[in-house]
Order: sequence, then structure tokens, then C-alpha cells
Amino acid sequence: MIRRNLAYLLALAVMGLGTSLWAQEGTNANDVHSDRKDLRQDRRDLNNDRKDIHADKSDLNKDRADRNKDARDINKDQKDIAKDRRERNQDLKNGDKAGAAAEQKDINHDKRDLAKDRRDLRADNRDIHKDKKDLHADRKDARKDKKDIRHDRRDIHRDRKG
Repeated sequence: MIRRNLAYLLALAVMGLGTSLWAQEGTNANDVHSDRKDLRQDRRDLNNDRKDIHADKSDLNKDRADRNKDARDINKDQKDIAKDRRERNQDLKNGDKAGAAAEQKDINHDKRDLAKDRRDLRADNRDIHKDKKDLHADRKDARKDKKDIRHDRRDIHRDRKG
């Protein structure tokens, strides 16, 4: 009786061990599959981050060029205002009220243009700041994706080698 129970117990242990090895083998293959899937997704994410980085750099360069153009316009408008004021004062000194009125009209136009350029300059500076933050976040995401790719490749290697 003890021999029979011992044989049954031994058979049960062998079957249990075989089943667990078979289950472990299936899990390992499934784990490699999921790691490869993660690897593909991380590579896709990295590619998208690189595209975002390129777009942000391009946008940043355009904003900087626009900011520089607005700064040049501001300097030009300030010079025009100073020139028109000198001419207006000269016209008033000479008693030419019509000429002084025309110069004053030109001064007012240049002041409006100057205010518009300053608003544009502030908006460009805000855009530059926002784009820099976005670029930093995209670079951070790209670094994280590279790290994830490294870990996924390491996991695949470990799963395949045992």
C-alpha cells in the first residue's frame, strides 16, 4: 500500500514538474513577445519625439527671426518718430502749421506702428519661451524612450538566454 501511494505521489510530482516547466516555457515566449511589442512602441515614440524636436527647433528659429525683425522695426519706428518730431518742430518754428500737422499725423501713425511692433515682440518672446519649454519636454521624453528601448532589449536578451 505504501509503495503504491509512493508511486502515485512520485507520478504526481513528475506530472506537476512537467506542467510547471511547460507553463514556464509558454510564459517566457509570451514575455519575449510582449517585450518586443514594447520595444516597437518605444521606437515609435522615440521617432515621434524626434519629429517633435525637429518641428520645435524649426518653430523656435522662425520665432527668433520674427522677434529680430520686430526689434528692427521698433528701432526704425523710433528713428522715424525722432525725425518727424524734428521736422514738426522746425515747421512750427517757421510758422508752417499745415506742414506741422502733417508731421504730427505721421508721428501718430509711427507711434501706433511702434505699439503694434512691441506687442508682436512680446508675443514672440512668449512663443520662444513656450517653444523652449516644449523642446525641453520633448528631449526629456526622447531620453526616457531611449532608456526604455535599452531596458526592453535587455529584457528580450535575458528572456531568450534564460
